[in-house]
Amino acid sequence: MSDTALRHPPSETASMIEQHWHELASRRRGQTLLALFLVVVFTAGSMWFANETNSGKFWERLPFLADFVGHLVPRDPWEPGRALLDLPSPYYDGSQKYDYPEGRFYVTQTLYVPEYVEKIVETVNIAIFSTGVGFCLGFALCFLAAKNMMPNAYVRGAVRRFMEILRAFPEVVIAGFCLAILSLGPVPAIIALSVHTTGALGKMFFEVVENADMRPDEGLRAVGATWLERVWFAMVPQVMPNFVSYFLLRLEINVRASTIIGAVGGGGIGELLRLSIGQGHPAKTLAIVFLLFCTIIAVDQFSAWLRRKLVGEQSFRAVA
Repeated sequence: MSDTALRHPPSETASMIEQHWHELASRRRGQTLLALFLVVVFTAGSMWFANETNSGKFWERLPFLADFVGHLVPRDPWEPGRALLDLPSPYYDGSQKYDYPEGRFYVTQTLYVPEYVEKIVETVNIAIFSTGVGFCLGFALCFLAAKNMMPNAYVRGAVRRFMEILRAFPEVVIAGFCLAILSLGPVPAIIALSVHTTGALGKMFFEVVENADMRPDEGLRAVGATWLERVWFAMVPQVMPNFVSYFLLRLEINVRASTIIGAVGGGGIGELLRLSIGQGHPAKTLAIVFLLFCTIIAVDQFSAWLRRKLVGEQSFRAVA
C-alpha cells in the first residue's frame, strides 16, 4: 500500500461506492449464471422436443450423419466434373446416376449448354427479375411511408402496414401458396421473391429517406414545387446510391432464396439439387453444390465491387 493511501484512508462515500460496485458485480454474475442455466434448460428441452416429434429417431440417427457425408464421396474424382459439363461417364450402366449427357440443352446440332449451367442461369434470372420488381415497387412506396415526405399519418401508417404484411412471411411460405395455385415452375418463385423483396426493400428505403438532408426539399417547397418534383429533384439524387446498394445486397439474398424455393418446385437449380440428393447421385450433387458455391461468390464479389463504385471507397473505409 502506498504512503498516500496510508495517510489518506478511503472516505465513507468512497467505501459506499465500492460496496455498491461489488453488489452490482455480484448481481450481474448471478444474472449471468441464471441466463446460462436457462439456455441449457431450453436447449435440452428443444432437443427432447425434436427427438419426440421425429418419432424418437433423432438421437438414433444422429450418429449416421457421417455416413451421409460418406455417401457423397464420388466413385471417381473426375465424376463431378463430368456431371457438371454433361460429359459421358465411363461408369455408365444405363441408369440415370451416370447418364450425364441426357440433360444437355442443344443450341445447335453440336453446341450445347450443360444442364446445370442452364439451370443456374435460370436461378439467377429469377433472382434478378424478382429483385428488380421489388426495387421498383419499394421505390414507389417508400416516399409514402417516410415521415419527412408524407405528413398524412393515415397514408403513412397504411403503407407501412402494407409493407409489413408483404415481408411477414418467408419467401418459401409465399412460394408454397403460389405453387398450390399456379403449379410448378419459376413463376411462383418470381411472385414469392417479388412480394417479400418489396416489403423488405420498402422498409430500408423509407428509413434512408427519413435520414436524408431536408434542405434541398425546403428550397423546392419555398419556390412552390409539387410533391413529385420535391421527391424527384430533392430526394432521389440523395438516396439513390443507398437504394442501389440495398438492391445489390437483396440480389445476393434472392439468389440463395431462389435456390431454396427451387427445391420445393419453384424451378431453377434447387429442384435438381433435391432430386440428386434424394436419388443418391453423389457426382451430380457435388457438381451442383460446386456450381452454386461459385455462383454465389461471383454474385457477392460483383455486387461488392459495384457498391464500392456507386457508394465510394471512402464510405467503406469509414465503416471498417
